[in-house]
Amino acid sequence: MRKLKNSELERLNVDGFKKANKTPIIIILDNIRSLNNIGSVFRTSDAFLIEKIYLCGITAKPPHKDIHKTALGSTDTVDWEYAKNTLEVVEKLKVESVKVISIEQAESATLLNDFTLENNTKYALVFGNEVKGVAQDVVSKSDAVIEIPQFGTKHSLNISVSCGVVVWDLFSKLNTLKS
Repeated sequence: MRKLKNSELERLNVDGFKKANKTPIIIILDNIRSLNNIGSVFRTSDAFLIEKIYLCGITAKPPHKDIHKTALGSTDTVDWEYAKNTLEVVEKLKVESVKVISIEQAESATLLNDFTLENNTKYALVFGNEVKGVAQDVVSKSDAVIEIPQFGTKHSLNISVSCGVVVWDLFSKLNTLKS
């Protein structure tokens, strides 16, 4: 088995990415402190053709060298917008018939592996602050809450890891719906 060279991967260029049909997922970052986490979310969003990222509250925005370090140019491909208030973004998206899903540990949360997607539906995934999680007012306004099952001693995963796990799972489920 031989490792592939980057030139053999047949990835989209920036223009191709902008023109490509996007996965019907929006990511909302609710007060993320770590610039490296923000950059990692951009990179994951690029990998799965995510439609847009909302950077809310204290979440830093590009250009910034520490975001760029982990984003590796994906801030140029993935559409993004800054909004001061996460709840206002949630309310706006709900008016546009986007299903808002907070990724959090909460009463009556649905485990990720049990979550089913609806056909022809756009989803917005809210990922919260590294210490406090998704703000309670945002959780309360969400259409659903997804919890990532965990079996060890820690109470949570890093936000960029959580994003990768959830986006991969929903991306896979969306592709199953298409077949």
